[in-house]
Amino acid sequence: MGYLLDNQQAEAGTRFDALAELFDPSTFRHLAALGVAEGWRCWEVGAGGPTVPSWLAGRVGRSGSVLATDIDVSWLNSTAFAVRRHDVGIDPPPGDDFDLVHARLVLVHVPQREQALASMVAALRPGGRLLLEEADPALQPLVCPDESGPAERLANKLKRDFRTLMAERSVNLAYGRTLPRLLRSAGLTDVGADAYFPISGPACTRLEQATVAQIRGRLVEAGLATDAEIDEHLRNVAAGGLDLATSPMISAWARKPSSA
Repeated sequence: MGYLLDNQQAEAGTRFDALAELFDPSTFRHLAALGVAEGWRCWEVGAGGPTVPSWLAGRVGRSGSVLATDIDVSWLNSTAFAVRRHDVGIDPPPGDDFDLVHARLVLVHVPQREQALASMVAALRPGGRLLLEEADPALQPLVCPDESGPAERLANKLKRDFRTLMAERSVNLAYGRTLPRLLRSAGLTDVGADAYFPISGPACTRLEQATVAQIRGRLVEAGLATDAEIDEHLRNVAAGGLDLATSPMISAWARKPSSA
């Protein structure tokens, strides 16, 4: 069926920029708390855009290294970090001595999730850290939590339609909340997790516009929404009167046990 939010589409850059504005501060806070420092070797899985690997590169310095991988590396042009095309669900890990492995909004879209997680764990050195961040649309399913009128009801209807498309593509809409358990099951220790989601702001608006533009053809083809509904929603969004929330981002972190 294909990935709903193809990185080759024109709106992908807008989505990457909006996601970075919304979630980079939280991601960077977690990475800093894990102790990322000079000399660390880091693997950024499914990087998409350059903001996270660039931050990591600045943190680890010239004595460290950052490898950013993705199945589509067209948005990763940079001299600050290494880039490699890589499918985490199929390809073997690109090493086994990383101090940090990080993936954001990756695993939920990978059909071979168990294999991908095992690959990331295998890539860690003893004592290395893993940070996984995944949305949980089922935990808070509304794009307009304050459903106060017809514009908000239409927005939430289209969000339900989008979730239907995701479910048809085997996207686990409750995957984020499972991360702590999955990390423990993988044999990792010092597991912790939290959640964060913005509920309004310009970046939320840009993300909604770009996402709806990317999926409108799929929604119409599937008979889930009409062009008239989508046009009305986009007008409502452009008018600036909607508070548009994201799905909660679950961040879970853990450590690979040190060798005895």
